[in-house]
Amino acid sequence: MFPNCPIRNILARLCDKWSLLVIYTLNKADKETIRFKELQREIPDISQKMLTVTLRTLEDDGYVTRTVYPEVPPRVEYALTERTHSLLPHINALIEWALENKDAIIKDRRKANKE
Repeated sequence: MFPNCPIRNILARLCDKWSLLVIYTLNKADKETIRFKELQREIPDISQKMLTVTLRTLEDDGYVTRTVYPEVPPRVEYALTERTHSLLPHINALIEWALENKDAIIKDRRKANKE
């Protein structure tokens, strides 16, 4: 990573292809915790392996907690941490901005691709 640049270090991991979407999905769940398969159903285009890797990374960085229940079959639940709850207003602002600007951005992309 980029040990001498905390912004690049954090953003490189948080702003990968799936992390923000996983956080968003965990937040929009009607409950505080969500099971792996439920999360996978909510993000149908993510592979099982990529969801596992993303959740591990988010857990390593303290954005998500993972609780394993000693049952047969094992039950594993994921939840957002307090750190992530403090990040949610910024993520929600980014989502709102994207919704407000997506049509203009897509129009500009089409225009640029025609040139």
